[in-house]
Amino acid sequence: MGALRPDLILRYLRPHRRTVLLGMAALVVVNLLSVTIPLLVRRVVDDLQDGFELQDVLHQAALIVLLATAMGAMRLLSRLLVFGVGRQVEADLKQQIFDHLLRQEPGWVQTTGSGEVISRATSDVENVRRLLGFAVLSLTNTVLAYALTLPAMLAIDPGLSLAAVGLYPLMLITVRLFGGRMMRQQRRQQEALAGLSDLIQEDLSGISAIKIYGQESTEQAAFASRNGIYRDAALGLARTRSTLFPLLEGISSISLLLLLALGSGQLESGRLSIGDLVALILYVERLVFPTALLGFTLNTFQTGQVSLERVEQLLQRRPLIQSPAQPQPAPGRGNGRLEARGLTVHYPGAPQPALDGVSFELAPGELVAVVGPVGCGKTTLARALGRMVEVEPGQLWLDGHDVTDLALEDLRRRIALVPQEGYLFTATLADNLRYGDPGADLEQVEAVAAQARLQGDIKGFPDGYQTLVGERGITLSGGQRQRTALGRALLVDAPLLVLDDALASVDNTTAAEILRTIRGQGSAGRTVLMISHQLSAAAACDRVLVLEDGKLVQQGHHSELVSRVGTYRRLWAREQASEQLQASG
Repeated sequence: MGALRPDLILRYLRPHRRTVLLGMAALVVVNLLSVTIPLLVRRVVDDLQDGFELQDVLHQAALIVLLATAMGAMRLLSRLLVFGVGRQVEADLKQQIFDHLLRQEPGWVQTTGSGEVISRATSDVENVRRLLGFAVLSLTNTVLAYALTLPAMLAIDPGLSLAAVGLYPLMLITVRLFGGRMMRQQRRQQEALAGLSDLIQEDLSGISAIKIYGQESTEQAAFASRNGIYRDAALGLARTRSTLFPLLEGISSISLLLLLALGSGQLESGRLSIGDLVALILYVERLVFPTALLGFTLNTFQTGQVSLERVEQLLQRRPLIQSPAQPQPAPGRGNGRLEARGLTVHYPGAPQPALDGVSFELAPGELVAVVGPVGCGKTTLARALGRMVEVEPGQLWLDGHDVTDLALEDLRRRIALVPQEGYLFTATLADNLRYGDPGADLEQVEAVAAQARLQGDIKGFPDGYQTLVGERGITLSGGQRQRTALGRALLVDAPLLVLDDALASVDNTTAAEILRTIRGQGSAGRTVLMISHQLSAAAACDRVLVLEDGKLVQQGHHSELVSRVGTYRRLWAREQASEQLQASG
């Protein structure tokens, strides 16, 4: 574990320094009042011993009540201010992390793992909040408490004061020993609860599969196992707390008994008044809470330090794919002219490029298919067009612009990519269709639904366009999900439409109708690049690009390619044989 970084802590507190200073000032007032009140109590007790007048005692009591009320109000104010800073930093950090994650390339998010990223954005941020809120307040309060209370105690009786607080280091050691264990147990409990939540979420999403395969008992056993882990973690934390707090109370009681035992001798000798003893008791009791809390504070500092470094590490991660520092202006919509010049994409750690020197041109309004064996680089080509993977300058050109010279926002507004697994959000069907253009009206939504041949399905839904599609579109069929994703892309009206096997779950008749509709829009300036493993669909395109092992090995019209020996004819023969087997079966 690295050393504590005060500079890092101060950097987060600096924007809120005025609020923090006000909170610290309130703490100073609280501690000054907490030192003053026992002295007033001492005076009242001594006056009672020497004879008193009721009016004087009532005045003193009223003053004590007034000061105690003021102390409580100032303590509340200090907590609101300092804890409020911690909450504000937490909210700002979560927003900053979320914005930062949206700028990262998809490949990094997928390889890092959502669980690790979510952990840093939630539990680590909460630890930072405790560090900058609770820990700062607690440490400041402890320092002030000892700095102001100990001199007042020593002024009354140095020997008794040192004897009374002599056991407090033992209290601190106890908290340090148990505090680390409590934090580990609490973390295990949170992880166990997260495991339970994950299982419930997964089972609810896959309830159909559970029913089909009759695996209710298996899932019940899995839940019982995780539930037992959570129970054991919760019981372990409860046992530790049940041991720690009585120990702290015992140490505090021993300290108080020691003060009373030694103080009684001082009273008999006349070296100490009853008021002095009462004031010392109040001071000793006052130091119990800050001392015990100091152990938790140190543990919070350590945990917060690690979390702060983890959050900083995440925020310092620069996306590999960024807009250029001075992007080239790209006025107008464009017409979808696409050119690849020796396009090469190499994934880190891969033995060979996913795309190797691919060159081709797409004219505006052209419908071109990309086919090839599995793993030939088709999806990589689709991702490269929208810079979902990085490409070198000078290799891809859209409407005469090098894609690496365009701002990412401009580039992706000109390219509508429809993946095979189009992600749908837990929202209405209309909202999913208008996701690329949230301001689109219902008439526009209905138009693209018709183009995607989705309108007939929607009429069969009880709520029509307001139908909730469920998590990841689970209430829709595979074909309906793909057509919804296609309609969403059509609504954006980008000059280049890329279909990455986006009609694989759609029947051949519907797919052909969709392609005819899209093809009819070619004159309006929409170029279509259709990546598909279905060569029957490719046969209806203007041209076909054939990839194999990341290289462009053939291109031409379907009729030309099937007449020539090569990859395309081999794939076509295999597809025809497969269809014949299915027909005979």
